[in-house]
Amino acid sequence: MEITSPEIVGLSTQRLLRIHGVMQSYVDQQKLAGVVTLVARHSKIAHFECFGKRDVAANKSMLADTIFRIYSMTKPITSVALLMLYEEGHFQLDDPVARFIPALAQMKVCLGTTADELRLVEQERPITIRDLLTHTSGIPYGSPDGSPVELMYHQADLTQVDRPLHARVQELGKLPLVCQPGSQWQYGLSTDVLGHLVEVIADMPFDAFLTQRIFGPLGMQDTEFFVPPEKLDRLAVLYEPTEDGNLARLDIPDTNQHCQPGLYFSGGGGLTSTTTDYLRFAQMLLNRGELEGVRLLGRKTVALMTSNHLSSSLLPYQLGAPYLDHFTQGHGFGLGVQVLIDSAQAGVLGSAGEYGWGGAANTLIWIDPNEAMICLLMLQFMPPGYHPIDRQFKVLAYQALVD
Repeated sequence: MEITSPEIVGLSTQRLLRIHGVMQSYVDQQKLAGVVTLVARHSKIAHFECFGKRDVAANKSMLADTIFRIYSMTKPITSVALLMLYEEGHFQLDDPVARFIPALAQMKVCLGTTADELRLVEQERPITIRDLLTHTSGIPYGSPDGSPVELMYHQADLTQVDRPLHARVQELGKLPLVCQPGSQWQYGLSTDVLGHLVEVIADMPFDAFLTQRIFGPLGMQDTEFFVPPEKLDRLAVLYEPTEDGNLARLDIPDTNQHCQPGLYFSGGGGLTSTTTDYLRFAQMLLNRGELEGVRLLGRKTVALMTSNHLSSSLLPYQLGAPYLDHFTQGHGFGLGVQVLIDSAQAGVLGSAGEYGWGGAANTLIWIDPNEAMICLLMLQFMPPGYHPIDRQFKVLAYQALVD
């Protein structure tokens, strides 16, 4: 994508410089090792800057082609893959997912606990494909500190790479749901199930579908589940904070799971990518399904995907951690993406109808059709929400609009 002067696309060069000051301060104070920020408008890049290091100990700078674990920014890609099959007529959104994955028909619903066991009942209605896309299926993530059902998912260890996706989904079908399908918004493994659904319908491995139908056509050359040896030097180190305020390595590139080809292709959080690769995916969505002559989705499908599908009774939804509550205020949820409904309720600059999602290592994408604008924040630091960098970047990007 062409790099242009900010003024040509209605942004202020002087105002965009404020991004530099804030991001550099995170690096200078050693709160973050490195950051990449990108602002594009009208299909042109107006701001693209790298700060700090991708590996502090090895003194390797953060670069434009640095590879990041994008975690839950995988979810919009998986959702697009499934919607491509939707457009081919394979299913309707409110079809039971058990039509394709029978094991999910047997899942019981937990209504609470007695002194000795879970109180389990039958599903009042089947889990639908729309439930999976909107995180209303009742399928949670595992947590050692969560509900008894979340603890069961944690103990089942469903997301390790040593067993294939289809086997993990079969195991998941033996666990209970945390709520009746459609009754609550519950962030969890729904999108991993969607990945398996793609391979069942398409009759090919999920990773192969993404490569052949999305990454190849869009020219996303560095987006994959496992980083090959010749690219490992570009994979950023993942950091976490220490009690004394310094940074500690959380996941070292030459020993982490992304170095070794595995069998579990997580549609919910398994991909690695670069800033420019993800920009191409985002520009396709902003263009209503097309990029440089390659069309993945029809414009009406993108419109449906990026509309709020949650009823008022399910809002506001929560991600399960108090420090992330701000991330969902004023937002609804579409088919794999968060959708801004009210920027005043969200308490941050934005436009109604903007959409996107973030990853566990504080990566973030949002796409604003009203402003023809895409913004990307890429770094490798856990936990999410520990620093207010996501909201700061949103303000810094939007305040630079002058036309």
